[in-house]
Amino acid sequence: MKKEITIAIMGFGTVGSGTYKILTKNRELIRDQVGMDIVVKKILVRDINKKRLVEVPQELITTDAEDILGDAEIDVVVELMGGQEQAYSYIMEALDRDKHVVTANKELMAKRGREILTKADERGLSVGFEASVCGGIPIIRALKTSLSTDKVNRIMGIVNGTTNYILTKMSQEGSEYEEALGQAKSMGFAEADPTSDVEGFDAAYKMAILSSIGFHTKVDINKVKREGISKITKIDIEYANELGWTIKLLGIAKDIEGKLEISVGPVMLPKDHPLALVKGVNNAVFINSEAIGELMFYGPGAGQMATGNSVAADIMDIGRQIALGNNMKPNCSCFADKTYVEDSRSSYYTRINVVNRPGVLAQIASVFGNYGVSIESVFQKKTEAERAEVVWITSKVEESSFRKAIELIKSLDVVNDVSSIIRVEANGYC
Repeated sequence: MKKEITIAIMGFGTVGSGTYKILTKNRELIRDQVGMDIVVKKILVRDINKKRLVEVPQELITTDAEDILGDAEIDVVVELMGGQEQAYSYIMEALDRDKHVVTANKELMAKRGREILTKADERGLSVGFEASVCGGIPIIRALKTSLSTDKVNRIMGIVNGTTNYILTKMSQEGSEYEEALGQAKSMGFAEADPTSDVEGFDAAYKMAILSSIGFHTKVDINKVKREGISKITKIDIEYANELGWTIKLLGIAKDIEGKLEISVGPVMLPKDHPLALVKGVNNAVFINSEAIGELMFYGPGAGQMATGNSVAADIMDIGRQIALGNNMKPNCSCFADKTYVEDSRSSYYTRINVVNRPGVLAQIASVFGNYGVSIESVFQKKTEAERAEVVWITSKVEESSFRKAIELIKSLDVVNDVSSIIRVEANGYC
């Protein structure tokens, strides 16, 4: 009979060190719940001499993955390296060698999660990936357990802390985008190359994972419509504020009569919406389901201890099952194929710079009307001699019709520039 559960951590940066700290600091608490000790046997690093965020016994450190994958005593491999090919290779080899897996790798799970979970299912093993979405918020666990008997209709969330920090700074301090991005970098909230965050890739991976679980399918990451925040300006923030809205980078996923519509992009929300009140690097996910109605999960979306706790919780779940001698399954119903909505419907905020003369608004309104785009309101804003800025708010319309109208409007000789287009969630609720 086993006396302890042995794990290995592959990657010992911010999240890996946080996981180790929680497992060691809370060892007795975890043992009381699992029924066995959880012991870290090996830690894979790139540089054996590098100074660590947390001190560990030197005998735990290795640079050779085979010291982990080839050790029959190791029950759980915790992949916290990031990246794609090497992480995928190590995870699949761990499963082939009958080791359970925990990972925080959102990109890998979004792109190749089906392969990983299928392999785990074939081997009777478990894969935990709670930390891949929203750091310390237990949103995956909620979808896989508490909401598993319910039908989820919509998932809407702020799932990237970097962009939320930038937009918060722009809103609260009147900063331009580049200035707010610079502050995010200086605070350690943005990478030197922030593309994955600010252009929406990170959020798209997370929405693909949440949608796969929530809608019981395997979401194709290429079907997630994606737009970042790099085109958002101080002017857009100011106009949104005047209209009673705030701008957030939102992931929105809907099940519309069995068809999926999933997107990531800047959205204008009413200021009184719960998601509009989420500031700084925090994350939040808003869910609508048939039985429960509306739910919101809020908390830190990243960080050493917050994300480390999610990893540790997955390890503990697997440890509990090992201690009980239960046969493992990935506990994911993400295998049914679904189709996608081809032409989504939304309202739009559109800021257009025009020639300042009579009849211009009528020309633009005529183009919108010819493509079936109804206008909720029009505001003429800044006027400078021969130029004027006009903001249009549309009713809900098919995206294809709206885009065709915009292309024709751009070609009008009275239009200098279509400066900004942002989706509007007029009531903001699921």
